[in-house]
Amino acid sequence: MSHKKLKLQELNRISANEFKEAEKIPLIIVLDNIRSFNNVGSVFRTADSFRIEKIFLCGITPQPPHREIHKTALGATETVSWAYAVDTLELVQSLRSSGVHCFAIEQTENSTMLDKFSPDKNNRYAFVFGNEVDGVRQDVIDNCNGVVEVPQFGTKHSLNISVCAGVVMWDFCGKFK
Repeated sequence: MSHKKLKLQELNRISANEFKEAEKIPLIIVLDNIRSFNNVGSVFRTADSFRIEKIFLCGITPQPPHREIHKTALGATETVSWAYAVDTLELVQSLRSSGVHCFAIEQTENSTMLDKFSPDKNNRYAFVFGNEVDGVRQDVIDNCNGVVEVPQFGTKHSLNISVCAGVVMWDFCGKFK
């Protein structure tokens, strides 16, 4: 059995214009006061990979265009729809009032483990990812439909935000398709 590494042109990826027209996974990513430009760029790149509907950048979260975001996003800021929101809480309340089911990605009492989370294919979802130090604000958690937690089995108490977002997006897409 051969496992020849594929060249870029052999990957059959869609163009940026085709991406914009393509059906998206009904998932909105909300970044709540993320500090790192590289984390933001990585989330964009992963969102492009899984054809996520939209990203909201909230509070102090860096916004494109920026050289440091571009280094990790590699053009995904041009394909993935995004918007800025001043306040994450107001955004979550607005999304919920428009019928979007909002979940904080956090470690809390009574959280649902990611492997037990079962999205309803008739609904749209938003996942809120929090600041690298403080996580998702408590008032935002309190206004979400629930909390989803990524199971962890090692000694560290958290994952890097971009790694966590990648795990969650991959899991959601697998359950949604």
